[in-house]
Amino acid sequence: MFTEMVIDALVLGTLGCIDTLLTAVIGDSLTRKEHDSDKELRGQGLANLLAGLFGALPGAGATMGTVTNIQVGARSPLSGVIRALVLMLVVLVASGLTEPIPMAVLAGIAVYVGFNILDWSFIQRAHKVSIPGMAIMYGVMLLTVFVDLIVAVGLGVFISNIIIIERLSREQARQVKAISDADDDDVPLTDVEKALLDKSQGKVLFFYLSGPMIFSVSKAISRQHSSISDYQAMILDLTDVPMIDVTVGLALENAIKDAQDANCHVYLLCPHDKIRQQLDKFHVIDLVPDDNIFTQREAALEAAHVATA
Repeated sequence: MFTEMVIDALVLGTLGCIDTLLTAVIGDSLTRKEHDSDKELRGQGLANLLAGLFGALPGAGATMGTVTNIQVGARSPLSGVIRALVLMLVVLVASGLTEPIPMAVLAGIAVYVGFNILDWSFIQRAHKVSIPGMAIMYGVMLLTVFVDLIVAVGLGVFISNIIIIERLSREQARQVKAISDADDDDVPLTDVEKALLDKSQGKVLFFYLSGPMIFSVSKAISRQHSSISDYQAMILDLTDVPMIDVTVGLALENAIKDAQDANCHVYLLCPHDKIRQQLDKFHVIDLVPDDNIFTQREAALEAAHVATA
């Protein structure tokens, strides 16, 4: 019972956060302003905490109410407070007047307002922008209507994350490059560095990585260094890497070990202390002699050229 309650609370809290942030983004697009996500979520969390102490239901950002407020000219958070006070007065004072209104009429009003807040221009262009995104949007809508809101949002967020990770993996895999001559312009080398690489006559494999290195890059690293036995030296350039994942650390470790097994000299180019500390935690930096660790490309290329001369 307790476990089920905690799980339901986490799912409901996540759903509330998503709903609030979505409402804030929609409000930004209408008012041309920028919201503070941390402030919004802190306020919602404190409000729901106090509501729970009094046995009230949790709440979140109301997209329909926010858009309606903005459409009638409201621009400050005070409009939301006034709206809540008006609803409270209707419930406490004028409940006798609203009680005879049929539910079908209220449902019709809700449907009408809901149609008005839809971004029809986006819906018309959604299939042109992203077919997977459109499929997720309609899938979540159908699951919300025919199954359950929590299930719909949970599946939608999960599938969206999978798609984003897959796209991010493809993009980051392009940031892993291995060259043995200076003809490849994808690697940002100076003229002096290109000359040093050409002087090695294809004996040095220059392994260039850039951007955040997460688990999805490990496969690309393994693929790029598969022909390490054809070279006499390898330079791992981490100059433009701000972060390294554990999985990438293990992939670099395998690359270094494979190079050493092939009697290939390994040189590490790591000018950032943060990256060096991460490699030290993974015990990857222990595999490379101190004399083969550099902070400048030119020095690393010069050392590799001397070793292969």
